[in-house]
Amino acid sequence: MTETQDPDTRTVAFLVATEGIERVELTEPWGAVTEAGHTPVLVSTATGEVELVDHLTPAGTQTVDRTTGDITAEDIDVLVLPGGVANPDALRQDEQAVTIVREMVEAGKPVFSICHAAWVLIEADVVRGRRVTSYPSLRTDLVNAGAEWVDEELVSDDGVFTSRSPDDLPAFCEAILGAIRGAD
Repeated sequence: MTETQDPDTRTVAFLVATEGIERVELTEPWGAVTEAGHTPVLVSTATGEVELVDHLTPAGTQTVDRTTGDITAEDIDVLVLPGGVANPDALRQDEQAVTIVREMVEAGKPVFSICHAAWVLIEADVVRGRRVTSYPSLRTDLVNAGAEWVDEELVSDDGVFTSRSPDDLPAFCEAILGAIRGAD
């Protein structure tokens, strides 16, 4: 939270790599957070702009606010991991990004993952013993990492929230807003 920020305003970090971010999985939760009066922050592995996609088709860019090197879990109230295929695959190779995810979970702060972003949860070793969901193709990866995979639109397990795909965005966004209200 910044020094001038309203004490009732929460900082919601959207953690992404530099490309391959599924547009709606970033922009819809971002809009919900903004509309609710909270502060979304785009955190990436590099400065500049990140490239969004609609499945595999380029769909614009968004400017990075902070990098993984200059933010910690202490700076964040809620963490959102948008999907896409290339985005989480690259993000899970960034040690600082994985550390942020792990530290958020260890601190008991809400972490939200949608679609393929569950790869980052696996890399952070925070799915073992948890009930989760994801895009169906990640089922084996999650089970092999010790998770119980289920086919549901939204799964919450001890502060880790997961959804399957853009079709689940209404429940995903509502859960983010619920977690923010719970942090008040």
